[in-house]
Amino acid sequence: MSGILEGKRILVTGVLMESSIAFHVAKLAQEQGAEIILTAFPRPTLTERIAKKLPKPAKVIELDVTNEEHLARLADVVGEELGGLDGVVHSIGFAPQDALGGNFLNTPFESVATAMHVSAFSLKSLTMACLPLMQNGGSVVGLTFDAQYAWPQYDWMGPAKAALEATNRYMARDLGKQDIRCNLISAGPIGSMAAKSIPGFAELASVWDNRSPLEWDLNDPEPAGRGVVALLSDWFPKTTGEIIHVDGGLHAIGA
Repeated sequence: MSGILEGKRILVTGVLMESSIAFHVAKLAQEQGAEIILTAFPRPTLTERIAKKLPKPAKVIELDVTNEEHLARLADVVGEELGGLDGVVHSIGFAPQDALGGNFLNTPFESVATAMHVSAFSLKSLTMACLPLMQNGGSVVGLTFDAQYAWPQYDWMGPAKAALEATNRYMARDLGKQDIRCNLISAGPIGSMAAKSIPGFAELASVWDNRSPLEWDLNDPEPAGRGVVALLSDWFPKTTGEIIHVDGGLHAIGA
């Protein structure tokens, strides 16, 4: 029986650790029949080491999404390896330490600008860099953390995710005519590298223990990974500009 990504070629960013949602996306995508290529920054060797734990080998290329030269050569490098692309996974987010952890009112614009560039604008720049390889349409899937709310400690990553969510909608508008779908998975908290960089992350995560209708496991990135793989597949052929929650249902519960 073939998988739901049989014959598809997928670029996956953000594989940093085995606990990364992106690692589980890459693993599930391979299990479902896709060929994948990974991008990494700032330490491709770290991603190469983690990639050895995937079911099949996967090439790792260096990509800083704020570096115009890296973006300009991406299509050539990926095209040489895979010939084209059917899907792109955006699992990239970063904010300087002074933009997190209760410093919201005192964060300088330079740090806010970095958070916005890396975490939101990069969805557009990565997609445009990959666009020449998506001649037959495809699926772009990013990861967000529900930007409807102000979360404890999350600070400027909140507005950055809100910008990411808006960017996704405008990309859906402008790329639909090329049969490219743009969607986000809004995942619950996962004890990944990204989470560990947020001071007071445990306080934020404890909300799920009290309010999530479905039991939420901080140490299980696979549900979010499955959501991404589903959106990469042909099973959502007319869904774009959407945010699908994989958060145990917490987004629906007031108190």
